[in-house]
Order: sequence, then C-alpha cells, then structure tokens
Amino acid sequence: MADRERNDVLAQYLVAARSAIDAIEASQLDAIRQVSQQFAETILADRLVHVFGTGHSRMAVEEMFPRYGSFPGFHPIVELSMTFHNPVVGPNGQRQAMFLENVQGFGPVLWRNFVTDPRDCVLAISTSGCNAVTIDVANEAKRLGMTVVALTSLAHSEVSTSRHESGKKLHEVADLVLDQKAPAGDSSVWIEGLDTPVAPISSVSGCTMINLVKAEVARLLTKAGRPPKVLTAACHVGTDRARTLFDETYDDYRRRVGVLYR
Repeated sequence: MADRERNDVLAQYLVAARSAIDAIEASQLDAIRQVSQQFAETILADRLVHVFGTGHSRMAVEEMFPRYGSFPGFHPIVELSMTFHNPVVGPNGQRQAMFLENVQGFGPVLWRNFVTDPRDCVLAISTSGCNAVTIDVANEAKRLGMTVVALTSLAHSEVSTSRHESGKKLHEVADLVLDQKAPAGDSSVWIEGLDTPVAPISSVSGCTMINLVKAEVARLLTKAGRPPKVLTAACHVGTDRARTLFDETYDDYRRRVGVLYR
C-alpha cells in the first residue's frame, strides 16, 4: 500500500473492501454457482433454504430475506437473545449475547421447532466460523440430512479458535464453503496513535456474497419457468404493482414456511 493510502484512513478502508470483492470475483464464482444450483433445486421442490447467523451475522441473514430485491424460498432464522445488540449493557446486553452464542447443544433445540426435510439446505453464517452455536446448528442440520453451506472468512477462521466442544470450525463441518474473503481480524483501518484497528470488512464482503447467490438463484428459478415473487420498489414497477408484489411475496412466503409446522 502506498504511503498516501496508509496515512489516509478512507483510502485504507476502500482498498481493503475492493481487495475483498476482487478476491471473491477471482476465486469464489464457481462455488457461488454450485451453491446457487443447490439452493434453486431446494426452492423448486417447495422446500426451504434456512439462513442462520448469530451476532452481527444477522445482517447477512436479513440481507437474504426479507428486503427489497429479495424473494421467498429463504427462511431467515435469528435468535433475539444472540442478535439484539442495541441495549449493549444491562438487560439483553452484549455480554449475555456473546456468552449464549457459545453455549453447547443449541442445534437440536433449534431444529426441534421445525419439520425439516433432507431436501432443505442451511446457509450458516459466521465470519470467524468459531462460535459454538452456529457450528452446533450446522452439525444438527447435517444429522437431519440437510445440505449445509458455510459463509465464512477462511483467513479470519485460520487465526481464530473454535469455541465448539468438537474443536471444529464451521467450514470443517459444512458440505460446501463460501469464503467471503474478509481479512484476518476483520477490522482493516490502522490510525496513527491508535494501537487497535477499526472498520470491519465482513459486512461488505458477506452481503456481497449474499447478493451474488440471490441473483444467481433468481436466474435459475426464472430459467426453470418459476420466476420468484420479488419485493420491488415502486420506482421500478409503479406504486400499485409494488403493493401487489409486497402482498404476493409475503403470501408466498407464508405458504412456503407452512411446511415447517405440519
């Protein structure tokens, strides 16, 4: 990195973000296509792609669904006890959340709530790949016959220690792995006089991966003659059409998740 970039914190972050996205383009597109094919087959079978994450991985879960430009077939799972960060301290504080996400044995408890099927897939999201709960959820999903995809940072995982009793990391238990290419330690900006880095990259790279998968799945569903119902802004389709799509999309989602409770 040039001296100017090293001394300019804005340039540091932009370089790190571009580097992660360039690395995704250089090495992850084949994996994204393979995962997207698996997800499309699940959705075409009227089953679900469960998307799970704790902590700030919640952002990537909700990036998949529901938001504008997304569609049913994905089932977001976030546990408020491990993702509700706003209070920080006191009741529902961050200390409790970080403790809970490393409690062993959570996977069977979670999946007991749903009637799953071997045709289902799970997208388990963890930048470090080391939190016990996410690994446990992935392990139990595999035991139930589901295909498990990990969205993680292999560089960050390499310098982290698994909190799961098995000693394994998320990418080691998954069937397929998507490497979001966030750097080790995630935070990427160093400031003179401050001995700890700031500004993590994983939100940018993780959500980039989510939307690459989402776009490819939408293409595959449309190619198969089953174009998805997409939450769409009025500026694209007009107010009336946007309102209709909103209702149709959530009706379709309700129908799809119904299979989990039969």
